[in-house]
Amino acid sequence: MTMSPSTPADHFERLYAEKGDPWDLATSEYEVQKYAATIAALGGRRFTNAIEIGCSIGTLTARLAPLCDALLGVDYVEAPLNEARQRCAALPQVRFRRMSIPDEWPEGAFDLMMVSEVLYFMSADDHAALARRCDQAATTSATILMVNWLGPNDGVMPGEVAARTFMEALGEGWVWENAATNTQYRIDLGRRR
Repeated sequence: MTMSPSTPADHFERLYAEKGDPWDLATSEYEVQKYAATIAALGGRRFTNAIEIGCSIGTLTARLAPLCDALLGVDYVEAPLNEARQRCAALPQVRFRRMSIPDEWPEGAFDLMMVSEVLYFMSADDHAALARRCDQAATTSATILMVNWLGPNDGVMPGEVAARTFMEALGEGWVWENAATNTQYRIDLGRRR
């Protein structure tokens, strides 16, 4: 089966040009509940160095920051990062960069890698490349926290397929636990074996 290529950057540039918060991340009750479940899935753990892939306008970043000594939020396009920087201005441990993940990747090792609602915009090939990046950058006690919307999306694959594809790409070196599933999303925690 041939999979579609990843969603191009200009798609997201158009979305942010039309509306600064295209998914209502700052105002949606769905997001508030999902963010609470996402943070709860971490069980109160503290992280030394975290990365959030697809941070958008920084709404989840601001909630994640108190659990992190250092947190890098990255996004595919620049437009949302200005708002993310403003939202997290009082959080000195947070920084942001525009990066085309998985082609680009920051230096350093991470004990938390947040992959929230971005995988269904990526092709299976990019899942494999992202899995390699995560595996290589993971500390021995690393956690990958993955959140996937299960409803219709404007990406290249359904959220359920995206979750399975990414987990399979990471391979047997990781063990997965489903932290939450409902009709709207699933949250999965991956840990090194």
